[in-house]
Amino acid sequence: MNLHNPLTDLPAANQLPTPAPAEAPGTPAQQAFREAVAQVEGLRQRLRDLQQEQAEARRRYWQQVGPAAQEVVRARQALFAPLEEALLLGYFSRLEEQQITALLVGNARALQNRFGEDAAEILRKYAPRRRADEDDNAPDEDATAPALEPFDPTLPPHEQAAAAARARRKTKQQKAEEAAAAQTRTQEQLLLSNTKTLYRQLARTHHPDLTQDEAIREQRTQLMQRITEAYETNDLYTLLQLLSESAPAAATDETLLLRYTQALHQQQLESKTQLNELKFGDNGFSGTTGKKREQEIRQLKRHLRAEAEYLHHVHRLIQDPNGLREVLRELAAEGHDTV
Repeated sequence: MNLHNPLTDLPAANQLPTPAPAEAPGTPAQQAFREAVAQVEGLRQRLRDLQQEQAEARRRYWQQVGPAAQEVVRARQALFAPLEEALLLGYFSRLEEQQITALLVGNARALQNRFGEDAAEILRKYAPRRRADEDDNAPDEDATAPALEPFDPTLPPHEQAAAAARARRKTKQQKAEEAAAAQTRTQEQLLLSNTKTLYRQLARTHHPDLTQDEAIREQRTQLMQRITEAYETNDLYTLLQLLSESAPAAATDETLLLRYTQALHQQQLESKTQLNELKFGDNGFSGTTGKKREQEIRQLKRHLRAEAEYLHHVHRLIQDPNGLREVLRELAAEGHDTV
């Protein structure tokens, strides 16, 4: 029979592990600051993981689609030389030359926008510049509006005010763009102010010249290098993380903590926006997975092969002026400027 002996079976009280004292919760501002640092770190880690995942997905994607896309790129690049030569022949009418120019520009933009190829030289030579010149020479809309509807002093005041409002009215999109630009400038100025204040605070606390101990001086030298690099790259979050790691939040002024917490909340919004863009944006690779992704890739490869075959056919036709004229007629009939 096995009997339970509490004197021998249980460890002595002085051998039991002693739990470490929990950190003091601090004021609400200090708690909010620590929570914001942890939340931003979590979002940044999710962003890094998603970027690695999409980089691998992009690598696999281009491994499968890349050869077909490269064939389309080569076929489109081959169109430039015969089209440019056609403009030098003097064989085509003015309208046809405009069509050829539009074909050159559209082909260059397709290479640039769809495949990331450098087509700046073709765009500089053939992309229309008249629109910018006309915009420069065109009278200001706000200046012309009163001329179209002059203020009649005999009109009632409310009608004069309405006429003045019509003269300087802006679209909702213009107002939204101006408001977004102003908000961005304000945030950038606040960010720079927060970064500079935080850098000075950390430098006053951790500068290596403030200690005589060689070991501590070496540690502070390495820490100051991290602080300086974060400040030079305007990385507010890294500075705040260093503050959270190396300096107690209780030693920081409550007003500064509130500013830092607001800056961290802004970092959270930016990180969430980046996550959504990676997940659901035009260049995202997380929208579909598995069989559906494979079906999309197979369909895209079929489309790219068909496009390459059509481009080779167009290239053979445009070697001859009559063949190029036939291509221009077909594009015009279909309402297209480019292939």
